[in-house]
Amino acid sequence: MRIDILTLFPQMCDTVMSESIIGRARQAGKVEINCIDIRNYTVDKHRRVDDKPYGGGMGMVMTPQPIYDCFSALCDEIGEKPHLIYLTPQGKTLTQQRVKELAKLDNIALLCGHYEGIDERVIEALEPEEISVGDFVLTGGELPALIVADSVSRMLPGVLSDDECFEEESHFNSLLEYPQYTHPSEWNGRTVPDVLLSGHHAKVDEWRREKSLERTLKRRPDMLENAQLTDKDKAFLSNLKKEQSNM
Repeated sequence: MRIDILTLFPQMCDTVMSESIIGRARQAGKVEINCIDIRNYTVDKHRRVDDKPYGGGMGMVMTPQPIYDCFSALCDEIGEKPHLIYLTPQGKTLTQQRVKELAKLDNIALLCGHYEGIDERVIEALEPEEISVGDFVLTGGELPALIVADSVSRMLPGVLSDDECFEEESHFNSLLEYPQYTHPSEWNGRTVPDVLLSGHHAKVDEWRREKSLERTLKRRPDMLENAQLTDKDKAFLSNLKKEQSNM
């Protein structure tokens, strides 16, 4: 997969994408991530990419020409139009399901706005998918773009050591992840659950499933609507709900 981040701060994005798991994946050729400077495509002699908003108001707005030309050059380089995503608080909230869908694509371009946003006309011209990472506002689209790039990249074959690394994580199957423990077995008077020390894999799997269901019911019951539950899961949840109602 190829991911292109269209930004005014390519060095910032490239630095983050060069570290840890994603950085190693890039070096190994598991994913190609490019950070493209929108400013390189402005025709303004002072390299400006923003201006005051029509109608007045605070802040500056990114002008359409550099963004449009930047994306057009990318399309010419690739030989096709990559799936364009504009990171904006007005977009649909990113979900793990959408991440899984994006990971199946060959080319993704992530457009980072800045200042007070970008000129509406370039949005109309390019028709990007609009994605938000939450109901809050940041100074620019770089951090959301990095979140999308990271979450999609780690789903690609060979990026993580084993598919189970993400298949049992929170949100992958519409359930929150079970509690995790490591050495030492006792810390500050708190011990690791006995079942995890038993070496009995079937019992460990059962405990983890139940804890995942319990945690989801307690913290994010809305997620259970989309979870694939067995009859055993449903019976376990039913008993938990009865216990809660009796408290």
